[in-house]
Amino acid sequence: MVSWKNLDTLAVYDKFLALKGTVDLVKEMTGENGAARVAKYTVPMACGLNYNFAAKEVDDNVLAVLKELAEEAQLTEKYEELYNGAVINTGEKRLVLHQLCRGQLGKDVMADGVNKREFYVSQQKKAADFANAVHAGEITNAAGEPFTTVVQIGIGGSDLGPRAIYIALENWAKQNDALKMEARFISNVDPDDAAAVLKSVDIPHSLFIVVSKSGTTLETLTNESFVREALKNAGVDPAQHMLAVTSETSPLASSTDYRAAFFMDDYIGGRYSSSSCVGAVVLSLAFGPDIFARIMDGAAAADELAKNPDPMQNAAMMDALIGVYERNVQGYLCTAVLPYSQALARFPAHLQQLDMESNGKSVNRFGEPVNYVTGPVIFGEPGTNGQHSFYQLLHQGTNIVPLQFVGFKQNQAGMDVDIQGSTSQQKLCANVVAQIMAFACGKDDEDPNKYFAGGRPSSLITGEQLNPESLGALLAHFENKIMFQGFLWNVNSFDQEGVQLGKLLAKRVLAHETDGALKAFSDLLEI
Repeated sequence: MVSWKNLDTLAVYDKFLALKGTVDLVKEMTGENGAARVAKYTVPMACGLNYNFAAKEVDDNVLAVLKELAEEAQLTEKYEELYNGAVINTGEKRLVLHQLCRGQLGKDVMADGVNKREFYVSQQKKAADFANAVHAGEITNAAGEPFTTVVQIGIGGSDLGPRAIYIALENWAKQNDALKMEARFISNVDPDDAAAVLKSVDIPHSLFIVVSKSGTTLETLTNESFVREALKNAGVDPAQHMLAVTSETSPLASSTDYRAAFFMDDYIGGRYSSSSCVGAVVLSLAFGPDIFARIMDGAAAADELAKNPDPMQNAAMMDALIGVYERNVQGYLCTAVLPYSQALARFPAHLQQLDMESNGKSVNRFGEPVNYVTGPVIFGEPGTNGQHSFYQLLHQGTNIVPLQFVGFKQNQAGMDVDIQGSTSQQKLCANVVAQIMAFACGKDDEDPNKYFAGGRPSSLITGEQLNPESLGALLAHFENKIMFQGFLWNVNSFDQEGVQLGKLLAKRVLAHETDGALKAFSDLLEI
């Protein structure tokens, strides 16, 4: 029987809090002891990835308590409830089914009178068939000419995840002759965003995907109108160039304003929707359906590993447990995600939404205030760029910020140069190793400006190369980590009421239904 309890009501909670300050990271990572930790504290992930937490403030005693915490909080059982179709999203009384887009983890899930796995597969096939027809020249513009570019119009989860995935695989696809169409993205309601994209593409040879589950998203519909005007000005019929990704009940679903419509449902939140048609349509057009399927295979493999009750065999669970330990025991506010891969340049931005929109909650699943801190602030940039930006604060600032490094042995482009006895890729990877040790061990110096205290914890995810499978596994790892943390904090990780208030006030401003400070601020911007 699954029991949903607040973290501070668990029997292990006092023992959990007592872990504070029990591990001296500088001492643990110095000398041969550090080398032994690197080998010992590694958890295998899907698709050749590994999660190493040797440079975290843990030891065997901490890990034993974390395992006890996972068992008492019933993390495995709650995950099983989720993938078997329980109403996990309590705020909106919905199932949570993004993993079902990637594979069948448990029993058949029936909702709305249909088998949901079959529904998701049918929509992915529809996206695949459409993409194949475009690539084969069977679907063309009115002049019979091929489409060469696809532009996604969406915001939040309709933009960040698919954009991050496209950027992550663009160079890999070029190297492997798998780039079928270039992809661009319009998200911000700022007209400069849409204008910049439209000026960069060949409009008569472009397809535009409008992504809105409800069909009423203000920013997306505004940008859609902007694009329709540009299509008309280019002398083409917008209906022949526009696609919709929406719910079956939205006003976009049966509109003749779109060449085709692909469907999603209420059981997949926007930030988790890259596995649905939100990602399937644009990524299948860009790379081909086979590549999108490979991304899903990698994610499915990670989802399967997340079922393991042993944290030492379940990287997502271990990452989640250590993250809650850092937040609730060590008292750290932020986590920096630091991919040493330029291809993952937008991955931290995706994780900002994924994590902060999911677990940025101050009430539990039942709407009751919690008496402990929940989700961390997430930020990050690719290495080595970040080293010349905000690492100063990470190394010598007054706050300790836990770090999550990601690095690969091989680059994607198949191009490199040997300078001063090492390649660019080796220099990149050397910086990862150096940073981990510098953060963990620090450096003594009589000059206070050159003194590094150390004791700054980090983890490292490694792999051979960032490719469709490893990217899918990486995506699912973080989704599942965030899910497990939500279970531990007993919050609803699958609604986002915090984004609604601003939307409502913006509508009042545009309708000129303002007074007081709201009107005064509106006047400042001459709205």
